[in-house]
Amino acid sequence: MTQFSTSPFQLKCYGFISPLFNLSNFGSVMVLSLDLQSFIVRARVLKLYRQALRITRRAPVDSRAELRHMIRQEMESNCNCSDKQRIRFLMSEALERLKRLDEMLDMQGH
Repeated sequence: MTQFSTSPFQLKCYGFISPLFNLSNFGSVMVLSLDLQSFIVRARVLKLYRQALRITRRAPVDSRAELRHMIRQEMESNCNCSDKQRIRFLMSEALERLKRLDEMLDMQGH
């Protein structure tokens, strides 16, 4: 089992709280147990989120906050998704959108 000392809100937004997970509270430490496939998917989603935030660093200063807000909002709106096929679709769609954003920023010289 893996131990996290994060709040349930953080786990919900970044951990896809769903029937795939078993949350237990032992004292002040929350324990989250995942099956291997769910763990890998969670890691990939977090990697995608970090990648998206890194790309926003290259955006014009006046657009960065709005881009970050949109990215976070998109992640939070889908954080309860437990359908593996839907998660794969959302990830592939997000990768395409990030690729287009990256190319656009390259064309603009950022």
